[in-house]
Amino acid sequence: MKQMIDSHAHLDEERFDEDRDELIKSLKENAISYVINPSSDMDTSRRVVELSNKYDNIFAAVGIHPHDAEGFKEEDLDELRELSKDERVVAIGEIGLDYYYDNSPRDIQKEVFRKQLELSHELDLPVIIHTRDAMGDTYDILKEFEGRVRGVMHCYTGSIEMAEKFMKLGFYISIAGPVTFKNAVNVREMAKQIPLERLLIETDSPYLAPVPNRGKRNDPTNVRYVADMLANLKEIQIDKIIEHSRENTVELFSLKGVVFDD
Repeated sequence: MKQMIDSHAHLDEERFDEDRDELIKSLKENAISYVINPSSDMDTSRRVVELSNKYDNIFAAVGIHPHDAEGFKEEDLDELRELSKDERVVAIGEIGLDYYYDNSPRDIQKEVFRKQLELSHELDLPVIIHTRDAMGDTYDILKEFEGRVRGVMHCYTGSIEMAEKFMKLGFYISIAGPVTFKNAVNVREMAKQIPLERLLIETDSPYLAPVPNRGKRNDPTNVRYVADMLANLKEIQIDKIIEHSRENTVELFSLKGVVFDD
């Protein structure tokens, strides 16, 4: 199997505290060359930058998740700007809107989302978008920034119609573990139709472990099950999924110095 990139995993999470070093060092022998590690608040933004400087197979993204938008302070933008100067930081994220949990008021979520999109434009960095039960508002705000920001719809489980609208804005679509879930018929139908040129794969570790490991702690080595499902859906070889998804990931995040020992 060719070497893969997990385009979204939270290896800084405490569920990896006991075996993080061992896991990260073993990734390559499990066909995972690189991982993009996004953050969710200011603490994790600092942490992921430290992690990416410790391991040469980890890249970082910094930003404030909609769950944490209510705690946003203006000076946080200055720190995110400063953190982004590190060459291991390749994106602003994950950012967006979440109306499922509504952990932050929706007007504040939108405000913080827009401010971070402005930052991504200023820094010429792509964005990693989280959206849950907020597809319409997410699209409308991204539409405001059309031509000024690029990025990926992370762990996308929406309709193919909305996916096409996001792709018209220049966004990639990232597929994660839910595509393997038994009841996820609509997700599989959507994923089948995403063009290879717009496709990324991810685990969203430690969450959403794919079948056959559903219910367990997820980690980047499980991204192969996502790739395998996509290959089956599209009726092509898994290596084609891997090649396209990693090329797209390298291009979107402008990854420097990456090498794949296939």
